[in-house]
Amino acid sequence: MSSRILPLSVNGVKVFSDTFEVSTRGEVDLVNITDRLTETVRGSGVENGIATVLCLHTTCGLYVNEDESRLRRDVERALEKLVPRGAGYNHDKIDDNTHAHLRTILLSSTLTLPVSGGRPVLGTWQKLFCAEFDGPRTRMIRIQVLGE
Repeated sequence: MSSRILPLSVNGVKVFSDTFEVSTRGEVDLVNITDRLTETVRGSGVENGIATVLCLHTTCGLYVNEDESRLRRDVERALEKLVPRGAGYNHDKIDDNTHAHLRTILLSSTLTLPVSGGRPVLGTWQKLFCAEFDGPRTRMIRIQVLGE
């Protein structure tokens, strides 16, 4: 599923939204969604402004970092160490996924990035990731671009 809201201009400020699915493949899956972010910003017609990205779930987060396979595994291991599965969490009595909620809190469910020259501003090695902690699942991501 994917939905786009055509650009709306209010007092010269364009507002453009894109909601799309990310299918994750495992309980933990770090999915690079930078290309979709770049495509959405380009399609928005915004040259300068901001792009806000929201993961519409409580056990899946967002982060910006390098896309290197060993680093991705290091991220997974660090989060497993900080927030291990089955550590006697109260919420586990309901859903057995407290670790996924807590890992998401350590990251974020929302990120805002500058837009310049019609592109999201990211450093040389920076990529945007959707971080699944309770999968595999289909996740919804919303990108909203504002600017001129």
